[in-house]
Amino acid sequence: MSLERDETRPVFMIGVAAEMAGMHPQTLRMYERRGLVQPGRTKGRTRLYSEADLARLRRIQVLGETGLNLAGIERVLDLEQQLEQAMRRVRDLEREVQARMAEHERAIDASRGSMSTEIVHLRRASGPPAVPIKHVIPAGLRPVPRVTDSRDPRRSS
Repeated sequence: MSLERDETRPVFMIGVAAEMAGMHPQTLRMYERRGLVQPGRTKGRTRLYSEADLARLRRIQVLGETGLNLAGIERVLDLEQQLEQAMRRVRDLEREVQARMAEHERAIDASRGSMSTEIVHLRRASGPPAVPIKHVIPAGLRPVPRVTDSRDPRRSS
């Protein structure tokens, strides 16, 4: 049995919900007709509001207090819902990208391991190189031979 509260579970009748939201029950009915809130229903068609519905009613009230009319409130709520969906999608995509990156890193590590093993086998199987390999030092990195000057007074002896 879970003790977590389900905020979407409809539990409050319209009178209680209206009192909790600080509104008149008629206002809640009007918001429902406008599609701003959609309470659950019992089998007898009685409206039941959830904690999420109450939070939405409070949000509507705050938006109304800022001077927005119902059309503006409706638009803001729609945009907020779209933003939440977009943010959820971004989070899902981030998790998907991280999982793919981890999968690719594992594949790269596996390839490195098998390539190293293959190189060792090839070196052992081929034996010493047929042509002697001469190490070449690039011109700019060659050591400069020392010039000994017999006229140098410091080297008089």
